[in-house]
Amino acid sequence: MNATPPTSLTYGFRLSWLDAVILIVGAVLSWWLHSQSFPHWWIVPAALGHFFLFCNVFLVWRRLELLWAMAFVLNVAAHVFSGELDPLPALLWQTPVTVAVIAWQMRSPWYHGIFAEQLNPRIKEYLNSELP
Repeated sequence: MNATPPTSLTYGFRLSWLDAVILIVGAVLSWWLHSQSFPHWWIVPAALGHFFLFCNVFLVWRRLELLWAMAFVLNVAAHVFSGELDPLPALLWQTPVTVAVIAWQMRSPWYHGIFAEQLNPRIKEYLNSELP
């Protein structure tokens, strides 16, 4: 017999104390790296900002997060190996990937992030675990 009760599904924006701590630590680390003139300091806030967007605002599927992360690593590596230290080119190349991941998630019947009630006509089915 399974003693673990089923978890109730929720939707909308989320923020836990742990998320806040991670964001604060990331901000301090970013500031410190920048103050040390580390040329790639911007990677920390870029990754943490997307973590926040994907995990707390839009509630993106893990596989889409991993696809985004793979694209980010390849994108940053390509810019670093080309000698590009300015964050703008890498971030401009990454923006369409970010928009595509969020758009793909928002068009899903399983979308349960911010404004899900307005954007997902099947949100009640999702909350009742009625989607295949």
